[in-house]
Amino acid sequence: MPRIYLDNAATSFPKPPQVARAVFEFMTQGGCNINRGGYQTAYDTEEQVFDTRQLLCDLFDGPDCKNVIFTKNVTESLNLLIKGFLHPGDHVLVSAMEHNAVMRPLVQMTGHGVEFSRIPCRADGSLCIEQMEELIRPNTRAVILTHASNVCGTVMPIRQVGEICRRRGLRFFVDAAQTAGVLPISMTGDLIDAVAFTGHKGLLGPQGTGGLVLAEGLEQELDPLLSGGTGSLSHTEEIPAFLPDRFEPGTLNLPGILGLRQGLLWLGEQPEGAVLTHELALTGRFLAGLAPLEAAGLVRLAGKRGLEGRTGVVALQTPGREMAQVTYRLDSEFGIQTRVGLHCAPSAHKSLGTWPEGAIRFSFGVFSTQADVDAALAALEVILHGA
Repeated sequence: MPRIYLDNAATSFPKPPQVARAVFEFMTQGGCNINRGGYQTAYDTEEQVFDTRQLLCDLFDGPDCKNVIFTKNVTESLNLLIKGFLHPGDHVLVSAMEHNAVMRPLVQMTGHGVEFSRIPCRADGSLCIEQMEELIRPNTRAVILTHASNVCGTVMPIRQVGEICRRRGLRFFVDAAQTAGVLPISMTGDLIDAVAFTGHKGLLGPQGTGGLVLAEGLEQELDPLLSGGTGSLSHTEEIPAFLPDRFEPGTLNLPGILGLRQGLLWLGEQPEGAVLTHELALTGRFLAGLAPLEAAGLVRLAGKRGLEGRTGVVALQTPGREMAQVTYRLDSEFGIQTRVGLHCAPSAHKSLGTWPEGAIRFSFGVFSTQADVDAALAALEVILHGA
């Protein structure tokens, strides 16, 4: 039975072949550590890491490649921001659609005197931006916002939020876990102070890669989450003040970064907007195919019904049928791999009206096909119309 992978919101699969090849070549031929080794292999690897920083800086329209900080995932990036930036007495705003990568660190920080408020969202996941400014307090320091929901794909109006933040003197941090490599993001145009990204989703890199891109000067407002050796300023036990060393102690995931570089290079070869166009075309086909099932009361959609303001992520419920059983049958009988549950985003499910049951998530990627969509629809027909 062929494997039909429709869980790209969790991690993209497959990757371009050169991604795995770069990881393998470094593991079998590289054998070095940058900023430490005084030999050509280390210097060559350092150049490739520098190139990866530049590719990411260009992708996000960042200020300088030194402002690209590598972490192991977007969760670590968000923890670095939240725990490094906030102090007792501070208040921040988030949306009601945030992932636990934002919410758990924030809830943890409430034990240290930090407060937060949720900007309400509509039943389709869209932000009630008109209610945002009334939630700003004298002690509000930042807005932290997902760029797109990992549950239903609804895209947030980051440029409008960025404009409000700039006018009100707030820092603006964007969680780009679901959009990096798919939707355009401009730190300059969208007035963003920090972008947190993961490498293994839309950027098509290996798992264990991610990072931050910081606005100039923000590093002085962030206390490092980790500290240790950097290969620089080895004569002192103080943390370096300069980027990227200030936030990159220890050995980097060099195999992962070199694999990520190949994912970025592959994306750079695609026509502008082609990835999003492809994923939305598949989403539209899937939504159209779901319409008869919804009309029959066999499916309930969560999130936006059209293609405007969304990514290639679709969430649905199956009234009258246990969703976990549906996903089990999709996989065991048809080879279709999805995700069911609350997707580490309970607040989002409360906004969407899918709490506490959760939903089945179908998420399309750049290598998904029309045949994959049609197979998923045919499988749902059989499962939902069957006994």
